[in-house]
Amino acid sequence: MKVLGVITARGGSKGLPGKNLKLLGGKPLIAYTIEAAQQSGVFDRVILSTDDPAIASLARALGCDVPFMRPAELARDDTPHLPVMLHAVRWLEDHDGYRADCTMILQPTSPMRQPHHIREAVDLIGPTGVDSVVSVSDVPVHYHPMRALRVDASGGATLFVTGEPIRRRINRRQDLPAASVMNGAIYLFRTSVLFDREPSLYGARSAAYLMPPPYGLSIDTPDDWAEAERALDHIATTRG
Repeated sequence: MKVLGVITARGGSKGLPGKNLKLLGGKPLIAYTIEAAQQSGVFDRVILSTDDPAIASLARALGCDVPFMRPAELARDDTPHLPVMLHAVRWLEDHDGYRADCTMILQPTSPMRQPHHIREAVDLIGPTGVDSVVSVSDVPVHYHPMRALRVDASGGATLFVTGEPIRRRINRRQDLPAASVMNGAIYLFRTSVLFDREPSLYGARSAAYLMPPPYGLSIDTPDDWAEAERALDHIATTRG
């Protein structure tokens, strides 16, 4: 099975300007993802999709292939990943005659992702027969969807999921069903789902790959950055 890894790193960032090149633990943020992809051993190609020449230059210095520059219209704040992936896959097919069986999106904002997480996610897609694998993290009990509230225009509150009165809330955490949220570290899909009647990154059937904390941490804010620095210290201590 041929697997393509696509690292997505546009130049613009409002929450953390220049974050892809910003040093985390003495190393550029994007370096963590490039190194994890290279060390995983599952990709026959790893490429970078970016609109930023500085990011492209650093990626090349780290041994990552940058076969094209992403068009500006695909590097806006509101650009979803689907057209970015369509552009990358079509470019490689048109210029290199290359199409992988599966494609994985690797966002630099998930620097805690380890090579074995990538390998284990790829191992899931074959035997399960699913169209995609997404990495997930457990939802903390206090943020569980069964405990979330919906507040109406008058200030009235009901349970978000069921619409029932708050008195129906599940109080004991042991009674709550397991709940997970996609953490953005890994999106793996069969490349063919990009060209389905209803194009997507997921297809009809998806499998979850659970990542324990802090490995699913995603960096979007200065607080996330500070948490990532603490997580790096924790990982280094654990390994030591």
